[in-house]
Amino acid sequence: STGSFSFKYFFERRIRRIIPVLIFIMLVSLPFAWNYLLPDDFLNFSKSILYSLGFSSNFYFHYSGQQYGSGNSFLNPFLHTWSLSVEEQFYILFPILLLIAIKFFRKFIIHILILGFIISLGFADWGSRNNPSLNFYILPARAWELLAGSILAYFEIINGHRSKNKTLNLILPSVGLIIIVYSILCFKNEMFHPSIYTLSPIIGVCLIIWFSEKNELTTKILSTKLFVGIGLISYSLYLWHFPFFAFNWITEFTMGSLFYKLSLLIILIILSIFSYYFIERPARNKNNRFRVIISLIVISISILIALNIYIIQKEGFKDRIPEILQKDLKSTWDLLENLDGETCHENSKFCKFNSSSNKKIYIIGDSHMSSIMFDLKERVVKYNFQFITSTIGGCLYYPGFNRILIKTQKIDEKCNNNYFQKLKETLFNEKNSIIIFGGRLPLHLSNDLFNNQEGGIEGNKWKFKYVSVGEYDTIENSFKNEILKLSKNNKIILVYPIPEIGWDFPNKLWNLLPKNSNLIKDYLVPKNYLTTSYKVYKNRTKSSFELLDSLESDNIYRVYPHTIFCDTTIKNRCITHDNKSIFYYDKNHL
Repeated sequence: STGSFSFKYFFERRIRRIIPVLIFIMLVSLPFAWNYLLPDDFLNFSKSILYSLGFSSNFYFHYSGQQYGSGNSFLNPFLHTWSLSVEEQFYILFPILLLIAIKFFRKFIIHILILGFIISLGFADWGSRNNPSLNFYILPARAWELLAGSILAYFEIINGHRSKNKTLNLILPSVGLIIIVYSILCFKNEMFHPSIYTLSPIIGVCLIIWFSEKNELTTKILSTKLFVGIGLISYSLYLWHFPFFAFNWITEFTMGSLFYKLSLLIILIILSIFSYYFIERPARNKNNRFRVIISLIVISISILIALNIYIIQKEGFKDRIPEILQKDLKSTWDLLENLDGETCHENSKFCKFNSSSNKKIYIIGDSHMSSIMFDLKERVVKYNFQFITSTIGGCLYYPGFNRILIKTQKIDEKCNNNYFQKLKETLFNEKNSIIIFGGRLPLHLSNDLFNNQEGGIEGNKWKFKYVSVGEYDTIENSFKNEILKLSKNNKIILVYPIPEIGWDFPNKLWNLLPKNSNLIKDYLVPKNYLTTSYKVYKNRTKSSFELLDSLESDNIYRVYPHTIFCDTTIKNRCITHDNKSIFYYDKNHL
């Protein structure tokens, strides 16, 4: 209203509003992270705090491969700060760019804002198809969401008011609310976001803001004490909710109980109210000198930085966990390396060992096969066989098919028909070799991630699917026919499905076992495994068994890992593992 702008005042308000409560929640979360996160996750937790303090966690989460909303999202309790980083990057850049525009292009401010909105939205729509992870996390793809508010603010400043059209003011806020509710209920995970498809909730918010007036129904509803109260604590609620639910997910505090879940929600609201009244409000109170506020902030940030750098230097304090977990932190599918020191799993080249031998054993499949390669290689070489591996995560042997990412419809760079054809060409030149095939067939055939029906849920839909580009209409037909062809000249070993889990097992184990490491051995006795239902396993693997059982040849041999892990005499349970050679304690299974 004065026609002036103060960077000092603007950033002082931002600092008072954002930093103190963020630091407070980070400090409160540290002891929980120490107690409940395994070293690697604790290490990532500390890195995320440092990046969050620098308002760059969006870049960290993208480049560390963290997918928001994935099954292991809750292992990063500050994953939600990606959006805070984007917002602060906007607050830093936008005033500077706006002042430059005002100085040189004052008459075209609204044109620049609208052009920026269109360019950002177009970039987001393009990025959602070509690089969805980066697109999700970065400011250029998110700026349009913030610029929508800037455009409304411009018109309100120029006009001195918002809409005065009484008819539209009575109708459009409710339309806006309906659009928002529709977006909440009907948007699916497979939808490109952010993109042109996610323009609708922004339109809904803009309609409510611009056309709201005190006599309109939606405005009255949103002006009630309940919604105003939620608005007041919304920032604290935003900061608390993700670490709060993350540690609940890790500890399974509310597992299977409506009462505990409601209690959790009440506690979350109480914490948000507490931090609003005792952290946010005092920090934003102008009667409290900014010099004092900034001094406390600097001291607190210094403590946080020092603590988290120390955690990183100590690699998450591995010594605080039992030795049995320390030995198995590295996934067994990454253990086998070729002579150049390269990991064999997902390597574009075959890994070959004992190449001088004419007797060959191949192992082909996904990470389930990678998990047995390390130990198997030693045994194979011992008996003077050449050992050759080719494994890719989520990929078995389906010539004539490309694996595509459902969201972008892009062909997978590693698991595609070119890969299968190279495998096929190599294998069909073999005579009297042994070829081992195995993988997570229940996932490939159903595209459904695993739900153990006991609380261990990976998710709903797999992000990939197989699409035919050749003579076969299904991966079942491809696998069956190609294996039968290979079996004419080679011995084929089919490894039947390994029991799936549903849990994030390293963390499941860490939070089931007593924290007193002296008691670990007492809990890791044969009768105290974490188990999954044999019935669930059989239902889940039915189509996989039918496919593998249908392959009939004198040169085909079968391995049933479920007979090793499942014991129907003990309450029809299966002992399960996470491909890390660790068995787990189940407090409910005696």
